[in-house]
Amino acid sequence: MIDRNQFPHNWKAQRLTFRPSILPRPHYVYPVKVDEVERGALEVFITPGHGEAFLATCALGFAAKTLPTGIWTHPHPDWLCAIAGGYAYLIDTTHPERWEQLEYRPVVEILSLPEAGLLVFADFHTLTAYGAEGKRWKTQRLTSEGLRLGRIDAGRLQGWGWEMLTDREVEFSVDLSTGAHEGGVPF
Repeated sequence: MIDRNQFPHNWKAQRLTFRPSILPRPHYVYPVKVDEVERGALEVFITPGHGEAFLATCALGFAAKTLPTGIWTHPHPDWLCAIAGGYAYLIDTTHPERWEQLEYRPVVEILSLPEAGLLVFADFHTLTAYGAEGKRWKTQRLTSEGLRLGRIDAGRLQGWGWEMLTDREVEFSVDLSTGAHEGGVPF
């Protein structure tokens, strides 16, 4: 999958359907130390705007079909977001040794919001947003378990989550500029 709401970017990426039998050089593995990375890994051939093309092997998080896997643009035009079974990797395509793995394991949903300059990641309880300069904010816990994201209105992201004590869904609203929220589950 490649995101529909794309940020301007200085790279090209091709998701490979299988691992090449002869690995091209340079080749980067994310994360660096992982056993059996090839099993289910996301293989991406990346051509940066300047610099040498390379193969990125991104270790699979979970094999669940419900978790995101694919390539997303990033608010910074030289960075790329690759997600493999809910494990998200942010990669500087001009210096592939510079990368970050998101703390969410797994990421359950991702939103590209070019109009806000944000890439928003959801786990089962919270949201984290990245801008061109890196991590912008992380919400406090919004739900007891599970998020469902909705529309964006007046710079706020609407969503719902399950509240354990009442066994019902509660609404929340997150300010996209700060990550502050209203509603949700009180903790």
